[in-house]
Amino acid sequence: MRKTWILTCLLLLLFTADAGAADIMSFDIFGPAQNKVNILVLPARGPGGPGTSALATSFSNQVQNDIGYLPFMHLAYMNEILGGDPSKGLKADDIDFKPLQLGRIDFVVTIGGRGQEIEARVYETYSRKLLVGKAYSQVDESGVPHVADRFCAQLMRVLTGKSGFFDSTLAFSKRVNGGKELFTSSALGRGLTQITRDGGFNVSPSWAKDGSRIAYTNISDKGHRLGIWSRAHRNSQLRKFPGNVAISPTFAPDGRIAVSLSLNGHADIYMLDASMNPGPAMAPSWGISVSPSFDLSGRKMVFCSGRLGGPQIFLLNRDGGSVQRITYEGTYNTRPSLSPDGRFVVFARLTGDGQRIFIRDLVANQERQITFGPGNDEDPSFDPDGYFVSFASSRNGGTKIFVTTRYGDAAKQIPTGAGDAMAPAWGVAPALD
Repeated sequence: MRKTWILTCLLLLLFTADAGAADIMSFDIFGPAQNKVNILVLPARGPGGPGTSALATSFSNQVQNDIGYLPFMHLAYMNEILGGDPSKGLKADDIDFKPLQLGRIDFVVTIGGRGQEIEARVYETYSRKLLVGKAYSQVDESGVPHVADRFCAQLMRVLTGKSGFFDSTLAFSKRVNGGKELFTSSALGRGLTQITRDGGFNVSPSWAKDGSRIAYTNISDKGHRLGIWSRAHRNSQLRKFPGNVAISPTFAPDGRIAVSLSLNGHADIYMLDASMNPGPAMAPSWGISVSPSFDLSGRKMVFCSGRLGGPQIFLLNRDGGSVQRITYEGTYNTRPSLSPDGRFVVFARLTGDGQRIFIRDLVANQERQITFGPGNDEDPSFDPDGYFVSFASSRNGGTKIFVTTRYGDAAKQIPTGAGDAMAPAWGVAPALD
């Protein structure tokens, strides 16, 4: 039986009174120029010295894998350090920081293990200050990835003030028995779980702000139905609307659902009340309007509409009701996702090289491409911090989930098991029990 890992001790943020925040290296990953720091994970140690704890070694490997998803960090290797491993133990007094400083290493990680216990620390090499220190007990091999994720979440939080990548969850569609069902996993592909078994095609998932529910579209021989999956009850409810269309449902920050319905012969976006009754069309026009996406305030909504001909991206100011066109380049722009702060929109554009992901800065009024194929890149979704962007791509054959950043850093594939995976939606992870 799989054992549960338990966090038993937090040696967290042990800054001395004379070391203020100005003495600790920190950086803004959201700034116009990302800082890049060098981090080295020292060889794992056990009771008898380096490499004697298999669990600690496994944890070390997982931590390095996790760090590889953070483009603002450069993972250094031991052969870059003059004289090899400069440590005799896990604490600052056990480390010779001079070779690390000469090697331009900004942060160093020490890892130790004994039995089912793991200790991990992060030091800033120039100040010798402990940034993060944690101890875990009752860890078995199956729990190592989850412990590594928690450790890296804390490291990212200390350095940047954000940890949404590690503290988030993905929902996406996968092909199952000739149809599509919804699956969830962590942002690193942990805990892959099929959550729907409705039959037909389940597409366009959207998380509630608190991660408690997912709204989606079910398409079957019964037509379009709105599906709502509950994390608490682990089941779905399906609801049909007049007009036989229920496309791209999306949770607003207040917990209500905006969905595209064909109540008047063509698809408009409607906000549903608590009884699932639609209000008036939110941005009515003669053209089809789909794919709503909100900022955290709920006052801004981007969406895709054919009101001017081909599909383009528009912004609805819900306070005044004004609608503003966002995209002017290209003739086919779809699937917008609005950043939590309401400043950036990512979307898919059909180019001469296939579908690509673009981002538009609504404040600077600038636009740029952030994915470059090959294959097609579609269905972008911002993470809860507005820094990472997940998307579906056929670049490696089939369709898989990838993650980049709003700066267009090298995309990395998220493990989703065998079969095509598409339409990723990012939400917050549930609180740990």
